[in-house]
Amino acid sequence: MDINFELYKIFYHVAKTNSFSKAGKNLFISQSAVSQSIKSLEEKLGTPLFYRKTRSIKLTKDGELLFKHVEQAYNFLKGAENKIAEMQNLKSGEMRIGVGDTICKYFLIPYLSKFYSLYPNVHIRIINRTSAQIIDILKSGFADFGIVTLPVEDKGISYREFIELEDIFVASEKFIELKNRKITPRELSEYPLLLLEKASSTRRNIDEYFLCKGILLQPEIELESIDLLVEFAKIGLGIAHVLKESATEAIEKNQLFEVELTEKPPMRKLGIVTMKDVPLCKAASEFIHMLQDSCIV
Repeated sequence: MDINFELYKIFYHVAKTNSFSKAGKNLFISQSAVSQSIKSLEEKLGTPLFYRKTRSIKLTKDGELLFKHVEQAYNFLKGAENKIAEMQNLKSGEMRIGVGDTICKYFLIPYLSKFYSLYPNVHIRIINRTSAQIIDILKSGFADFGIVTLPVEDKGISYREFIELEDIFVASEKFIELKNRKITPRELSEYPLLLLEKASSTRRNIDEYFLCKGILLQPEIELESIDLLVEFAKIGLGIAHVLKESATEAIEKNQLFEVELTEKPPMRKLGIVTMKDVPLCKAASEFIHMLQDSCIV
């Protein structure tokens, strides 16, 4: 089936604006030309794409399906346009990074600040998601690269190892009997635990570690934020599993202490992920080089 790309372009703008007239204004063509183009596309596809009412239009099921794919293609094309612009000495453009808020806060902020000072006209967009969600947005063309917990088993994704992270258990003086001694994973599992929600790779890793020892963790509280886990641990609601760097200040102030295990869970590896066979934009490439030069990668 040979369909002119211009028809898809017109369809995209109509679907985005829910209006033939607004789409025409955006494209600098008449409303009748828009209407005729949509009619032509519907005939070629053999299905109606819009429900038409007197003063409004709405996508049909087939229209919604088509829009999903056309929008993805548009995002890839927009990304290509941005990358061409960014080739001009990074005086314009955008860098889109998929990364969790914890990694951003405790590792990336100094490098983002340095990058911004060097290239103030490059827009930096941080997309805060879990590792699995970052892979999805990367494949959909909504991010230039991501930082995720390894391993990554998607054949369409390239990765390079980034850093290793240490997650620890911390508690307040309410659990003073655990201070300055090591306990077994099974002993720990009998205490009230504060964990991230199951959607996170951090939670998946610690669950798998305990399952390997025949222990199913049943947390007292599950949260989305590591910083909240630290705060909840401070007031004695339980023993929190957190990134070591997130609890450093509280430990130094004697608000928390590390609960040591007889067998430490393995370190967690982070990786920088990109799409295979899709070149990086200049800004993303420069930022990754900055990390490499700083010996973080």
